Amino acid sequence: MSAENMDVTVIIPTLNEERAIGEVVEKFRRLGFEKILVIDGNSKDRTREIATEKGAKVVIQSGKGKGQAVAEAFQMTDSDVVVLIDGDGTYLPEDVRKLLEPIEKGVAEHVVGNRLAGYEKGAFTKLNLIGNKLLNLFFRLAYGVALRDILSGYRALKKEVYKSVNLRKTGFEVEAELTVETLAKGYRILEVPIRYRKREGETKLNPLRDGIRIGKVIYELIGRYSPARYLYLCGIIFLFFGLVSGIYVVYDWLRNINHFLLAILTSLLIISGIQLLMFGLISDFIFRANIEFRRELREMKSELSEEKRRKETRKERN
Repeated sequence: MSAENMDVTVIIPTLNEERAIGEVVEKFRRLGFEKILVIDGNSKDRTREIATEKGAKVVIQSGKGKGQAVAEAFQMTDSDVVVLIDGDGTYLPEDVRKLLEPIEKGVAEHVVGNRLAGYEKGAFTKLNLIGNKLLNLFFRLAYGVALRDILSGYRALKKEVYKSVNLRKTGFEVEAELTVETLAKGYRILEVPIRYRKREGETKLNPLRDGIRIGKVIYELIGRYSPARYLYLCGIIFLFFGLVSGIYVVYDWLRNINHFLLAILTSLLIISGIQLLMFGLISDFIFRANIEFRRELREMKSELSEEKRRKETRKERN
């Protein structure tokens, strides 16, 4: 897929973004993007009017929350690729080519703009920056995937991805859910460095409340990505308590104090922990093999489709 024949729709979820939405839409128009969809959450300012004046298609979302807006926009769109960006002016439309290039080259189906690689002073409050890094660290530990900014709102997704994801979260958790859904379905996800500016107007994200909600969602979505992760977690917990109680039993045994019942419990905890880790390993292997099989099947279908297209083109020439 090349840049020339790629059909792209820019999706911008908004809520009271009159200060920045005009500039965002205008810059995308200057860059040659004609399909710009602003899905608005019933703004009380002039967001919709300004977006319309600048040439965007504006739709009022039927529900509430950023996640619901994104899910609704995906249903309304049928382009080869969608670019998802916030309307608050924090992301630069000029960076869109960085997101589209890996898709054009066929190396990824979902590309995320990594804000933490190039943010300007004041773009993050200290609390937001710490929260972002902690949530990303938690994600890497829980999923074993080396992504640095899973909460970025600047993304590009191929049609096969955005039409297949099952978004259930209605709020700011949508970015985490999009990331997990992509991984769970076996699509390739890649990060590219982007610039990030201080937003225009007040933020709608509450660092503490929304941070807790996002962390909870990252944990809940483990089952959708790989159920084996729960077995790993339980196995580690069992082993930890087994080893702690084992150290206590051995320490007292060396002092001629016997804990017969505790020793039995210790053995059960350690054996159960090892078994859970083994079951998790087997389950994870099966899950990943299934993902790899689905990926290879998609690639095979794509190759067959491309070969069929070439044959039809040759027939038309003859």
